[in-house]
Amino acid sequence: MKVVLSWSSGKDSAWTLHLLRQQPNIQVAALLTTFNSEANRVAMHAVRRALVEAQAERTGIPLWAVELPWPCSNLEYEERMRAACQRATAEGITAVAFGDLFLQDIRDYRVRQLQGSGLEPLFPVWQIPTQQLSRDMIAAGVRAKITCVDPSKLAKSFVGRDYDLQLLQALPAGVDPCGENGEFHTFVYDAPVFSRPIGVQTGEVVERDGFVFADLLS
Repeated sequence: MKVVLSWSSGKDSAWTLHLLRQQPNIQVAALLTTFNSEANRVAMHAVRRALVEAQAERTGIPLWAVELPWPCSNLEYEERMRAACQRATAEGITAVAFGDLFLQDIRDYRVRQLQGSGLEPLFPVWQIPTQQLSRDMIAAGVRAKITCVDPSKLAKSFVGRDYDLQLLQALPAGVDPCGENGEFHTFVYDAPVFSRPIGVQTGEVVERDGFVFADLLS
């Protein structure tokens, strides 16, 4: 089965790829990432395009960029994703994998959007308990930095920090250890699926559109 993986640049995407690679009947043929074309960054995580390209190079998997205007309506987003799905089916891909953990409404939306596309949705990490999952990822060698924080859910001081056991222990009660409720987003700079690490350092921290972002530099 040829699969395209929705790739956010974060830890859950990297772990999803790790699990997919353990299934001999699955070939991950492409990583699919949405970019804010105006900023030249990942649409939600605000990670520089060059860093995502470095991730793809280290996985040995082609990166498919979905270019989004800014601002971008939901209708425009869905049209561009539909075009990516058409490309996938034209290239013999039969499924799209997502790193969603437990948000049922997000899963339902993805299933709905793929109906009639010829692509099957896959959710390899679905409902893995996040307390265990977070520790399993770190123990396996996933290394990531917090790139984005929702300050209404988590203190701004967490942005730019490494995603490690010390960070997990410092998270307030009620904050999901994988950030699945949108508390934070990550960028993976090393993982079992990479041929070698990506050297990154934390640059400027900015607050924009209700979120706090740490710029990562290679």
